[in-house]
Amino acid sequence: MSKRSRIGCLFGGLAATAVIVGSAVAVGRWRRMPVADRRLELLDVPVDPLTMDEVLERIEEFIRSRQPHHIFTADASGIMRARSEPELLDAVRHADLVTPDGAGVLLATRMKGMRLPERVSGVDLVDRISGLAARKGFRIYLLGASEMVVQATAGVLASRYPGLIIAGIHHGYFKPEEELRVTRDIATARPDVLFVALGIPRQELFIRRHFVELDVPVMIGVGGSFDVTSGQLKRAPAWMQRSGLEWLYRLVQQPSRLPRMAALPKFMLAAWKSRK
Repeated sequence: MSKRSRIGCLFGGLAATAVIVGSAVAVGRWRRMPVADRRLELLDVPVDPLTMDEVLERIEEFIRSRQPHHIFTADASGIMRARSEPELLDAVRHADLVTPDGAGVLLATRMKGMRLPERVSGVDLVDRISGLAARKGFRIYLLGASEMVVQATAGVLASRYPGLIIAGIHHGYFKPEEELRVTRDIATARPDVLFVALGIPRQELFIRRHFVELDVPVMIGVGGSFDVTSGQLKRAPAWMQRSGLEWLYRLVQQPSRLPRMAALPKFMLAAWKSRK
């Protein structure tokens, strides 16, 4: 990365910090706003105003239906990327459920005079869905990350939730010519839930491209969640999660994520312009 790029990323990170700190100061006012009673749209990306418990209820309904469903966890960088990539935007708009994954998304809805009830992140969904699966006997499949990380993630979840049925795992470093084989392996394993940790946009496009062949009741892109679940990365303290600063804790551990921070100020500016 050039010096100019590093400086630009630094200013992007500082601007992102200012945005999130400002949102933390406004938490009291935000909580007094009415909760949205319908699906909202942020820059053409739909977002569902559901709590974590409500999302889990919908997921159980999806599994009981035996029909394939796609869940997208939307953060500011993902929404901005979808805005500039038509194929990704189309995949996201076809998702059956879109959860708000990030303080920026929660803050942007305030500009519409409404609020989303809470953040529902990919990391938390991996954990909560696995707990649900262990209780109900549902089968999960883990796809993505390195061989070491995906194996470690499976081990952590199996230890945390005794009785959890892990139908299969596969790393995310497969070649394009291997994709159909991977798809067939997943379909043969017949999981109820497929966690896809390939990063945006690859994970969303993989799900939509093989939606019918996979035929999994719940398919959800979870980005770098396996790194956190496996222990490769530490989760931010609870107070940072509550105040919308988890991204900063993650950035300290992964400075390579700094360029992504530039998306947040751009997202907030775009959301402000389109607030009406």
